[in-house]
Amino acid sequence: MIMQAEDKKIYTPEEYLEYEVNSPERHEYINGEVVLMTGGTPNHNQIALNLSGTLNFALKRQPYRVFVTDQRLWIPNQRIYTYPDVMVVQGELELQQGRRDTITNPLMITEVLSESTRSYDKDKKFAAYRTIDSFQEYLLIDQYAMHVEQYFKTGNKNWTFSEYDGSDTVISLNSFPFEIVLADIYDKVEFEGIESDVRQQDKE
Repeated sequence: MIMQAEDKKIYTPEEYLEYEVNSPERHEYINGEVVLMTGGTPNHNQIALNLSGTLNFALKRQPYRVFVTDQRLWIPNQRIYTYPDVMVVQGELELQQGRRDTITNPLMITEVLSESTRSYDKDKKFAAYRTIDSFQEYLLIDQYAMHVEQYFKTGNKNWTFSEYDGSDTVISLNSFPFEIVLADIYDKVEFEGIESDVRQQDKE
């Protein structure tokens, strides 16, 4: 999703949640700052739907829950509320104290990269996610080309990195049994004309 700062006012978490529950739009909360999340592109939404739908079917009747786009996550160590594109939770949901709409224990998170959030998703947001004890695996999916990056926790402050290209390439997750080929992640995704669109956005 594309993010835009709303204003310079500093909000408490309680003020943000009251504001968010009554807002027709979604916002991230980053240590007091409220940031508007605008709508994604068709490719962005298609990728998130393709992955979450395949995950949900593969994990049916297993102790995992799949969430997409609108599920709020609280990262207490960083004072961040955010909405990952896809999350998988193992076992029982752990909710923020006093809330029924905000989870705290994702096992796997996926972000579909946008030009405006690419650096944030790879750097500061990943660093924030790594403060979550339950978090074990991170997928970053490019919406402008067939390319996926995978990070998996192998020990305290140790993560392995893999990247994937090519429609027949199989991605195997490590945090739970699941495989998917890139062709299924990118089903119905249209790359034609995207490069020129991105160049035009960069000029604006």
